[in-house]
This record gives sequence, structure tokens and C-alpha cells, in this order.
Amino acid sequence: MKRIAVLGSTGSIGTSTLEVIAAHPEEMQLTAITAHNSWEQLARQSQQFHPRWSVLSNPALKSTVTADSFSGSTELLFGADEIERVASSDEVDIVICGIVGAAGLKGAWAAIEAGKTVGIANKETLVVAGSLIMDLAARSHATLLPVDSEHNAIFQALQAGQPKEVKRIILTASGGPFRGASPADLEHVTPEKALAHPTWEMGPKITIDSATMMNKALEIIEAKWLFNLTSDQISVVVHPQSIVHSMVEFVDGSVIAQLSNPDMRLPIQYALTYPDRREGLNSPMDWSHSFELTFEPPDLEAFPALRLGYEVAEKGGTCGAVLNAANEAAVERFLSGELRFCDIATSCQQVLESHQFDPNPNLEELFLLDGWARKEIKRWK
Repeated sequence: MKRIAVLGSTGSIGTSTLEVIAAHPEEMQLTAITAHNSWEQLARQSQQFHPRWSVLSNPALKSTVTADSFSGSTELLFGADEIERVASSDEVDIVICGIVGAAGLKGAWAAIEAGKTVGIANKETLVVAGSLIMDLAARSHATLLPVDSEHNAIFQALQAGQPKEVKRIILTASGGPFRGASPADLEHVTPEKALAHPTWEMGPKITIDSATMMNKALEIIEAKWLFNLTSDQISVVVHPQSIVHSMVEFVDGSVIAQLSNPDMRLPIQYALTYPDRREGLNSPMDWSHSFELTFEPPDLEAFPALRLGYEVAEKGGTCGAVLNAANEAAVERFLSGELRFCDIATSCQQVLESHQFDPNPNLEELFLLDGWARKEIKRWK
């Protein structure tokens, strides 16, 4: 029986993970769930799965939320420190890190330090602290498994060859709601339009990242660390059908792709059952009807965020932490109507260029720069 902790269980990754766990009660047991403010949803999950722990990272809720709303077999905990405690507990085998943004780093760090099998669903963990995370995993013998669809697809395709045989990886991008738009078209984009993703149902921050293609920039950085690649071994191609989730090109010219209908439960389940496969919850491909798969190069002029991804992957050091924090703050300002859509990448670039670069930062320095970058974005006009 695999004992699983889901960090960020009320988000889109978390709820999909719980569906997978519910479908495999004979081999998966939910041991811990966490949320920040969504206590009512967390309570319902507790009543359904009866985990050992439920954690609300917002300590201010302690005075208003009572344990009576949760399962009688669940211990209710408060505070971000408790997330780290359950993530590193001896009663947990697998940790799914689904907390969006840099806020998910500490829980992931605790799980990796404890030598767990860790499903990385939040790009930011490796974007912010890639070199430190990979070094920690090597020392603790933790197993890192990618959960987001693109990196999970690469992980699956890599089984077809040896690391030394990889020429490059190709990350696919849906293109978001503004595929084909010109820079002029993006001048007056509203949050409502940017939140209308054509393929995936995701949280607001991730959806905006898809619209700016910052999500792909972050995935470039994540892939560098996760698969030990150089930046010139990573390509991006726009694939609006979102059927091919990514590809690996080997030195002999073979390209191995992972295809499936878009459903996050598939990569989540693969991470939870690896190295085995189980009957899935997602609908299978229908090969009885004709359909087309198209690919096109990304427009770097309309979506300059992609260039930032390559630059940060190449330079490393403190750049990932600064870019990630600046983007999170810029997205918040855009959603609140304080920043134009086309200014998200521009403001991130300026903050990135103005920070004091360190090629070998420690974790404390990265957190300090995270705070600094957010303040800089708030000042940006």
C-alpha cells in the first residue's frame, strides 16, 4: 500500500490526484492533504478519504475552523511548518507537490530531504532552486518524478533510450487563447479573455502563464534541471490539439512522442504507479475517426516570455528565483487590472536584468530575492 501526501489537495492537480487515489484503493492510501485557505473543501476531502492529517497552512484560520468539520480519524493541523512535517513523515511514502508557485518549495524540499518519492507538479520548485534541489535529491536518494503533462511525457519517452543518446527534447505548447495573435493584438487583452484556455482547465495563475507562454519558459528551465540538459537541447513547438504532450529526439534521428487525450489524471497516475501502468481514468484515443495533428514554431515576438526561459536556463544561479517571483507578482497585478497583459513579460525582464546575479546561491538567498522581485514588480509602472 502506497501512503500518499498531497500538498495542495484543493487545487486542480490535487483534486485530480485524489480521483486517481480513489480509483485504486487496493494500492493507494491518502495519508495527508493540505490547503491554504480552502478549509471547507479540505474538510470534504477529509470526510471522503479519512487521511491521517489535514493541514491548513494559513494559521489565521485556527480561530475559526473546528476539527468537527473533518473526519474523526483526521488530525487537523495549522501553519506552513506542518506541511513540511507531514511531507517528511515516516508514515508517508509518496509526496505529490501541487502547491502553485514558490510557496510549494519548502514542502517539496522537506520531502526530498527525507528521501521520499516526490511527484513534482509545480514547475516553480525546480525553476527557483533547480541546482540545489537536484543536489539534495542525489544526497538523500529521493526519487523525483515529473507530474505535469509535458515533463511526464518526456520522462515516458526517455525510456526508449539511454541519456547519452538524447539529442534534444521538444516541449509542446497549446499556444493558449492567443495563438496566432500579433503583438498589437495583445495590447488590450483583458483577464477574462486570457483566462479562456482552449484546451485545459487550470487555476487562474497557470492559465495566464499559458496565455503569455511563460508556462513554457518555466518548463524549459525545469527540464534543464530535471533531465540534466543544456538549454540548446530544449526546443518548443506549438501544437494546438494538445494530443502530443512532448517528444524526445535521439541521436539516430528517432523521435519518440507520448500521445493521449488531455487529462492530467494520466501523468499523475503514471507517477503514482511507476514503473508499472494501470487501467486509466482518462478517455482513450479514438483511432476510428480521422484527425490531424499540427505543429508550428512559436512566435517569439508576440510571446517574449519564451526568450526569458532560454536565457534563465542558460545562466542559472539566482535567475530562476527572480523570474518566477516577478512573474507571479506580475500575473497578480494583471488579474487585478493594474498591469497590461503585454507588460507581464516586459516587467519580468527588467526585474531580471536589474537583480544582483549570484551563480551559486543558497536557499536563504533565493528566498530573499523572491521577496525583492515581488516588491520590484509592485513598483513597476
